[in-house]
Amino acid sequence: MISYEFPLNERIRTLLRLEDLYDKIEYFTSLTDAQEHHVAILTLFEILDIAGRADLKSELMQELERQRQNLESLRNNPAISTGALDEVLGDIDRANATLFQASGKTGQELRENEWLMAIRQRAGIPGGVCEFDLPSYHYWLHLDPALRRADITKWLAPFLPMREGIRIVLRLLRESGKTSTVLAANGVFQQMMGGRLAQMLRVALAENEICVPEVSANKYALNIRFAHAQGAERGRTYETDVTFEITFCNL
Repeated sequence: MISYEFPLNERIRTLLRLEDLYDKIEYFTSLTDAQEHHVAILTLFEILDIAGRADLKSELMQELERQRQNLESLRNNPAISTGALDEVLGDIDRANATLFQASGKTGQELRENEWLMAIRQRAGIPGGVCEFDLPSYHYWLHLDPALRRADITKWLAPFLPMREGIRIVLRLLRESGKTSTVLAANGVFQQMMGGRLAQMLRVALAENEICVPEVSANKYALNIRFAHAQGAERGRTYETDVTFEITFCNL
């Protein structure tokens, strides 16, 4: 199965984007080639652009606290494992405490690093990080991979408390949904929301289906159109019945 996640509000959209960027920088930093570490640096700048929002850290802390209170109310529920509940609550408390200790604007240390900001500025120009533009960066790319990795790890460190908070929130969100199997007749699926609230929609279909879902949703209705994913038909409606799994996720 291939799973597609569609955020239904701006906050979840931001968290999913950051999750993707954290995974990418972790992957490219673990490698050794200079160009792979160059991609890691560019990804770091993308994280800085999103995670540096003044209100994001406070929003994340508020959401963690809200989830802690919701989970605490389940403590006397016999269907809930006390051990598992305590583990999640402990993760939330540690993440919130670490975020609270991270003073100031997230990533401010990077913004005050003139060398990194010069690279960031040049990276916005096509071909702008050539060796004749940034000889000091060219030198850095020729350092031992372990030294480059240590630098990237140090620059990424201020963003790690936020990563842990995002991991917890998205984990709880994904685990909140109930999955059902439905049919898109002639590649189209429609469903009235009927007051159902959702923050994220997950769509999963078999890998051998050569189509991809396109989702539009509001509080009244959900529409999913499956489009051809290959060949000359790419983008056109996949006019074949598609069986898929759908999950409504809501914190």
